[in-house]
Amino acid sequence: MKLTIKSLPSLVLIAVMFTACNSSGTSNGNRGALASTAAEKVYVAPGEHDEYYAFFSGGYSGNLTVYGLPSGRMFKEIPVFSQFPTNGYGYSEETKPMLNTSHGFVPWDDLHHPDISQTNGKLDGRWIFVNGNNTPRIARIDLKTFETEEIIEVPNSAGNHSSSFITENTEYVVAGTRFSVPVPQQDISIKEYKGHFKGALSFISVEPETGRMNMKFQVMMPGFNYDLSHPGRGKSHGWFFFTTYNTEEASTLLEVNASQNDKDFIAAINWKKIEEYVNNGGGTKMPANYAHNVYEHATHGAKSTMLKEVLTVDPTEVPGAVFFLPTPKSPHGCDVDPTGEYIIGNGKLSADLTVHSFDKMIAAIEAKKFDGEAYGIPVLKFEDVLAGQVKSGGLGPLHTEFDGKGNAYTTFFISSELVKWNVETREVIDRQPNYYSVGHVMIPGGNSAAPFGKYAVAMNKITKDRYLPTGPELEHSAQLFDISGDKMELLLDFPTHGEPHYAAGIPAEILAPKSQKIYRLEDNKHPFAVLNGEDTRIERNGNEVHVYMSMIRSHFTPDNIEGIKVGDKVYFHITNHEQDFDVPHGFAMIGANNAELLIMPGQTKTLVWEPKQVGVWPFYCTDFCSALHQEMQGYVRVSPANSNIEPSWSLGE
Repeated sequence: MKLTIKSLPSLVLIAVMFTACNSSGTSNGNRGALASTAAEKVYVAPGEHDEYYAFFSGGYSGNLTVYGLPSGRMFKEIPVFSQFPTNGYGYSEETKPMLNTSHGFVPWDDLHHPDISQTNGKLDGRWIFVNGNNTPRIARIDLKTFETEEIIEVPNSAGNHSSSFITENTEYVVAGTRFSVPVPQQDISIKEYKGHFKGALSFISVEPETGRMNMKFQVMMPGFNYDLSHPGRGKSHGWFFFTTYNTEEASTLLEVNASQNDKDFIAAINWKKIEEYVNNGGGTKMPANYAHNVYEHATHGAKSTMLKEVLTVDPTEVPGAVFFLPTPKSPHGCDVDPTGEYIIGNGKLSADLTVHSFDKMIAAIEAKKFDGEAYGIPVLKFEDVLAGQVKSGGLGPLHTEFDGKGNAYTTFFISSELVKWNVETREVIDRQPNYYSVGHVMIPGGNSAAPFGKYAVAMNKITKDRYLPTGPELEHSAQLFDISGDKMELLLDFPTHGEPHYAAGIPAEILAPKSQKIYRLEDNKHPFAVLNGEDTRIERNGNEVHVYMSMIRSHFTPDNIEGIKVGDKVYFHITNHEQDFDVPHGFAMIGANNAELLIMPGQTKTLVWEPKQVGVWPFYCTDFCSALHQEMQGYVRVSPANSNIEPSWSLGE
């Protein structure tokens, strides 16, 4: 056939159509995740729901964000350690106590590692625990309400990084210190670091029914940096493993001085043995000062209690409880496979992945095959605990997750890639590039005994050209991979808020049926709740004025208030009378220098307003609630400080 110029457009059109219909879905070609099969795999049609909830740490945002997988849609930001003007968390009188610490009111933190509660090593979806890295704290979020329910401060600690990982029956949530410090704190020269500073590994018990946390004991370890951790499971249940670096105990220019030793350690802690020791009266109580903040759903309010002592344990006084496993220098991630046999410690300055064997560790301990000691803690021989190494996995290994099918997935920061390898043979199966400088990886349930090995999410530190530019900073990039086949397939890029250091995922079918829709008015035990019209009132006590208010579509009761004076402190106690799902109401007062409130159906919240100017000032609902939302408003008359006008209110007059 003779090809004419006239026929070229048709051929080009056919070629374009063929390319668009290409079902290879490979991420290696130029089109990557735009291939039709990838788009189909992440598409969630209008009205349909995602398969998984994914909880991303917000890093320096101090909060936790909730995404759907596979769509990558953000559903919610849960305030934890940071004030949140969107709903008044940390601003309302009920939630201010949640941010109390021994350092005073601390309205932010650096949230790193979420972990979901487990039963028999499997995700049960009751709570999610997260750590505050800056001001050491552990928080528990109720997964019925998706609200922060409890925060406990961690004494004798700094840089609470190797947390907040939990044991396989949620007996304990751990809080390991990254920065060793003097214990107790004292005025001491930093040059006296070596031998004088301690690293506290805190074991916080979790009450099985309520989830209530309690500082059970702290193991006072040598002054290394305790980076990350994971619990044993199955055969290794009862142990906890922590990576360490800076075994040199340097205090300055750590990038050089903390990289001198050929190997650092994984600290293996037999917490069951220490628990038995403590339960039999062992350990030393020492003075401490730390906050325990608890939010009660019945009263819709939080209380903060300052605790004054903590039980500490010297590991040398509990023989057989603590050992060091040599691991190539500066290990970061510390991950245990679903069987509990393999402990992976990734030396950031090593190209090889080190896989330790739990069985070999126990055999070496029983045979007393030690290679010296460090501050009285036995050091096992590297060769005696080594199961094997993954050779030339990549550059800068960080974190490993598991798919439950015998495979591990490790992130490599320097070479920007996610590598799949077989846990038993240590052979590399596949590798996919990340964009760019990947940190953590998450597989739903990937750090439990029963992973859901369908998706892996890589959390990248640098975004560069992945999204539209927004000035000199972009949101971080998450990349979703399909890992159901032999080869990984890149499906989606999506931005994440703050700096995610880790994420936890769980099937939606576990959480969604338990999700609480409203707060029942008859269960509202808030001391200032307005449950019916008779309770609506205004009370003055000196320069304090308490306004007991209700709200329902589409008015406040009261909506006209008089008798307020300049210099008063006005407490608006507001109850949302709605009993319909997804109908919150907002409350905003002009001149309020704290925040608005977002009040859920059946809930009571309190906002304080201190008027500074004479006049008539409006308040209104900030959450669009009905066709007459704009009409949901009211006025407060503010008179001079020397006025003798008595407080009064009206509605419909």
